[in-house]
Amino acid sequence: MPTLTIGDVSKSFPEGTRLVNAIEALGFDVGHRCGGKARCTTCRVEVQDGEPEAMTEAEAVKLAENGLLGSVRLSCQVLLDQDMTVTPVMTLQTEGWTDTGPATADAIEPEPVWTTVSEAKERS
Repeated sequence: MPTLTIGDVSKSFPEGTRLVNAIEALGFDVGHRCGGKARCTTCRVEVQDGEPEAMTEAEAVKLAENGLLGSVRLSCQVLLDQDMTVTPVMTLQTEGWTDTGPATADAIEPEPVWTTVSEAKERS
C-alpha cells in the first residue's frame, strides 16, 4: 500500500485511492471547490516526492490554461499508486473558506482519459 506524507504526518492507503480523499483522511482541509471535477484548481498540491507520470487529460487542460502545468498537480485527478510526499497549496485555513467544497467521489471525475505529464508538457 502506498504511503502519503504531508509534513510530519504519514499514512498508508489502498492503491488507487484518490489523492484528494487521502489528504482529507490525513486531517488536512485541502480545497475542492468544484467537487473534485478538475474545474477549479483549488485542490492543487506541490509534489516533493513520488509524482506519478500518469495524468488525466482534464488535469492537463486545466493546469495548462492556468499556467500551472509542471509546477503543481490537481489532487482530485491523481490516484495513489506509489509513496508520495505533497504539500496542499489551498486549504480551508489559508483561504478563509467556510468549507472546502462539495464532497468528492471515490472515483476520478470526469471519467478519466489518461495521458502522461511528459506528453502534456510537450503539447502546451
